[in-house]
Amino acid sequence: MPNFVFRRAALLLSLLLGFVGNAAAQAPPAKAPTPAPALAPAPSPPAAPLPAPQNLSVMVVDVQALLQNSKAAKMVRGQIEQKRNEYTKEISREEETLRTERDTLQRQQASMSPETLNKKGREFQQKVNDLDRDVQSKRAALEKSNNEALTRIQQSMLKIIADIARQRRANLVLQRTDLVLFDQSFDVTDQVMQKLDEELPVLTVNFAAPEPVPAASAAPAETAPAPPVTTRAATSKSKKK
Repeated sequence: MPNFVFRRAALLLSLLLGFVGNAAAQAPPAKAPTPAPALAPAPSPPAAPLPAPQNLSVMVVDVQALLQNSKAAKMVRGQIEQKRNEYTKEISREEETLRTERDTLQRQQASMSPETLNKKGREFQQKVNDLDRDVQSKRAALEKSNNEALTRIQQSMLKIIADIARQRRANLVLQRTDLVLFDQSFDVTDQVMQKLDEELPVLTVNFAAPEPVPAASAAPAETAPAPPVTTRAATSKSKKK
């Protein structure tokens, strides 16, 4: 009896242990800890709104026409031409004097000693050089005077253009010579011309004095006795003929 009970207890114990082992085997595995969710990136700031498109207002001006046909420009051109004619007459008289002196020297050279002939030739060549420098000086003075007068016209013209641009709320001004096709309603040349003639109807040119011809330097020892008159004014005059 005791052995039967012992065997029964052992059998129950083994069954119990087997049941516990099977239960442990059949139990679901322990779940791994869930990782913490990643932080979402911070939202980017909204894009700045695009600026509203600006309306383009255009003006066209014929600057060359203003510098040619305005009252002030015509007056400047007339004064410059008058002064140029005065200079031309002065130079022509000096050239004629040199031609006469040259002819006289050529006629007398046969009766002169070589030393005298060389001296006369050097003196004559120096006069020709002085006349050539005088021509260049007068030309430079005319150009300077003309540029200064045109600058005064341009200053008045630009002020008038700026005033008209403000009145029309124009934000772009173009020169007509740079364009091929455009709406003629953009052209304000006539309006600028009218204002320019009203504000600058008269313009007197301040003529710059020609630079004086420097003192003659020592001439070389040997010079042709009677060189021809070859001033720039004479060359220009012969080309016109």
